[in-house]
Amino acid sequence: MEQQEQNSVNMPRIGDKAPAFTAITTQGKINFPTDFSGKWKILFSHPADFTPVCTTEFMTFATRQKEFEALNCQLVGLSVDGLFSHIAWLRNIKEKIDYNGMKDVEVTFPLIEDIKMEVANKYGMIQPGDSETKAVRAVFFIDTKDIIRAIIYYPASLGRNFDEILRALKGLQTADNFGVALPADWEPGKDVIVPPAGSCGAAKERMQGKEENVHCYDWYLCTKKLSKETVEDALYKS
Repeated sequence: MEQQEQNSVNMPRIGDKAPAFTAITTQGKINFPTDFSGKWKILFSHPADFTPVCTTEFMTFATRQKEFEALNCQLVGLSVDGLFSHIAWLRNIKEKIDYNGMKDVEVTFPLIEDIKMEVANKYGMIQPGDSETKAVRAVFFIDTKDIIRAIIYYPASLGRNFDEILRALKGLQTADNFGVALPADWEPGKDVIVPPAGSCGAAKERMQGKEENVHCYDWYLCTKKLSKETVEDALYKS
């Protein structure tokens, strides 16, 4: 039992307030999430500087940063390396790495120094079964009210899919804006799921086709069209 307690990982959950912290980063000191109040935040961790998978990920995050900014989203990275290591690694990326059509890439979002693993432990980024000293590839989606809305974990050996990270961000914002749920493989422009009927009478009316623009496969699964233009107007309104 004692060993299990030592190996337990404190992990914030979906719906929790994002744990607050103050940290030194490559862009100066930050108070998270306070400094980014009113924005969506993606807080992500990586195992170590000067490692190959992490290098490809940071180049991709930096190259696609404007796509996240257009969705009112701030990127914040973390590893358990020190500030000088971070700076040297990011300089190396900009000056030497030419990968997959990306070169001269400058990382301008904050990268947190977390030598003592304080932030990593607050967010459950240290997974003892994988490593006691390196963070796994965690991605936390945090909304404008600083609530954790989604969490994705990857092992150290697997690089992230950035199309999926952007899709998830768009999906969370779309669900909020339109009060809908989103089916498997949803992308902007595809049908969305309307909330379940709240009574037997409402369910019957749906099945009889009395709700305009709603298609029911059965009483509990009904969809409606939501155009890509309508979604993007809402997501990119700011």
